[in-house]
Amino acid sequence: MDPASAGATAAAASLLESDARSLLDGPELDRARAMTPRTREDFLAGRLAQRRFAAGLLGVPASALTAWYSCPRCGAGTQISHGRPGYLIGGAAAPLLLSLSRAAGWTLLAGIVDPEPGLRLGIDIEDPARTDFEGFDAVVLTPAERAHLAGLAGTELLRARARLWARKEAWLKMTGTGLRTAPDTVDVFDDAPDDVLEGDVNGRAGLRDLPPAEAGLPAHLVAAVAVAVYP
Repeated sequence: MDPASAGATAAAASLLESDARSLLDGPELDRARAMTPRTREDFLAGRLAQRRFAAGLLGVPASALTAWYSCPRCGAGTQISHGRPGYLIGGAAAPLLLSLSRAAGWTLLAGIVDPEPGLRLGIDIEDPARTDFEGFDAVVLTPAERAHLAGLAGTELLRARARLWARKEAWLKMTGTGLRTAPDTVDVFDDAPDDVLEGDVNGRAGLRDLPPAEAGLPAHLVAAVAVAVYP
């Protein structure tokens, strides 16, 4: 790396750290300290983007928000830094649903202001290249999904794997169970063409693919969103 590029990278990292210290809450910063430098930068950038996104939707300064996360195993509150994201404003829960996903240096955010009771949201972005490892199908896919993908190979196979994985992650984020539910038990196969947006994937109402043009993502990435009233 040439000196000019190195200097620009260092300046960007310094600005990121400064923004994080001024806007993020203690538990978020504590979690970041335990990460490797690159992972830390991605985490901080994602949390800052989420906070500013939420503040924009709510029409308040980002500094007015206090992070409030909910985890089925660890509980919920201002001392939790993982799980379903949310914020407090003046000590009260902000009327906002949020979901965040990161892949290949990109962050994808979704939000709903003043959601109706019981409404839930989940979003996910995946890089097909990250599905290129032995054992993926056995861990992630249902028998029916494995059968449907059996004739694919190369980039077509990786993209199909990523699409199914994004759908599963979006759905499991929406339900709130996450990977406590084994992904190979959640069937999300749908043989609609890539450019057809489905709102009911394999009987799962509210689950659909997000094409790159709609999500603002590079064409090689895939994404899905799930929005539904869920018990």
